[in-house]
Amino acid sequence: MRKPSTLFKTGLTAGLLAALPVQAETYFEASGKVAAELRGFTQDAQFSGQDHDSNLSFYVEPEFFWEWNDGDDSLTFTPYLRVDENDSERTHADIRELSWVHVGEDWELRTGIRKVFWGVTEFQHLVDVINQTDGVDDFDGEDKLGQPMVNLSLVRDWGIVDLFLLPGFRERTFTGTEGRLRGGLVVDTDSAEYESSAEEKHLDTAIRWSHTLGDFDLGAYWFHGTNRDPELSVRTQSGNTVLVPRYVQMDQLGFDLQATLDSWLWKVETIWRDTEKEEYFAAQAGFEYTFYGIQDSNADLGVLLEYGWDERGEDASSNVQNDLFFGGRITLNDASSTELLAGIGHDLDFDGQSLIVEASRRYGDNWKVSIDGRFFSADDPRDLASALDKDDHLQFTIERYF
Repeated sequence: MRKPSTLFKTGLTAGLLAALPVQAETYFEASGKVAAELRGFTQDAQFSGQDHDSNLSFYVEPEFFWEWNDGDDSLTFTPYLRVDENDSERTHADIRELSWVHVGEDWELRTGIRKVFWGVTEFQHLVDVINQTDGVDDFDGEDKLGQPMVNLSLVRDWGIVDLFLLPGFRERTFTGTEGRLRGGLVVDTDSAEYESSAEEKHLDTAIRWSHTLGDFDLGAYWFHGTNRDPELSVRTQSGNTVLVPRYVQMDQLGFDLQATLDSWLWKVETIWRDTEKEEYFAAQAGFEYTFYGIQDSNADLGVLLEYGWDERGEDASSNVQNDLFFGGRITLNDASSTELLAGIGHDLDFDGQSLIVEASRRYGDNWKVSIDGRFFSADDPRDLASALDKDDHLQFTIERYF
């Protein structure tokens, strides 16, 4: 996978700026985590090359933080490394963050490699557009690669305006031949193509407005640049049939809203996307209702319902085009931060189902144990989720924080 040189140049610039002499005392803190992850699959693999029913991997993610100038300047460095037992593509390193932040009276300047999250819904984040998905870390799209950027944030009475210059594009990572949780054809990331002649050096831009009005949190943005979701085309290379990713230019408008009304959380995300081939709307909306102090305890129970829609219907390149999601979240509010989230998704077009269960608990000040279960039922070959039909698995993760 090609990595743009601007990724490292931008991070280096941030480090040089932060290294300028300062008069005030510098505060330093080192933290992070190291973890082991074990997956056990309940069925034999669906595709050739996936010759394992279990998978072990280890990862480490330290964070180094410096602060000076009475807190007005800071530098954060967060490298990441994962080593995987079976999939060579999943063994990878990344700079999640290497950024300098300067705080002014009513503005902030953030320069370097960063992660920016936008979104309010639980089961899909349509509006989250800045960072590229780290597709080998997990299949759910929650893990992101660090993105080089210059971000100027302006604080006004009528809202916060964030301006972004994004000088280096990151290609998506994909599971290799030996990895589970992939389609029947492997993606050849070394042959990536671009619509723009500037390829990964295209300068992307974005502007976002966010504001809180009483019980309502609002956000709206415009993004212009390289689509983080590649088009995949079938090719034959060296006698092997593979998928080749192509990254096109796009304009995207996004809007998100969260309303907190007593025990109700109402959530909406919607986008309009325009590329060389298509123009469409998509939306995800729903609610979460929380029962506080169930059975006179400290525990809370949240009930979630969401619906995802894509104007392209069955021709959508997304897994969510006409899907209903129902879930529950239990939070014990104890010293161990015990949590359980379970969700069921139903595809109303292809009659496919998925079940996700995530449970976690802390032990002492430094340990966290998580158990996740992912189960799929998707028999219709037109359903993109059918590639995961034989990949039901349990995942056990133990993390040590320092």
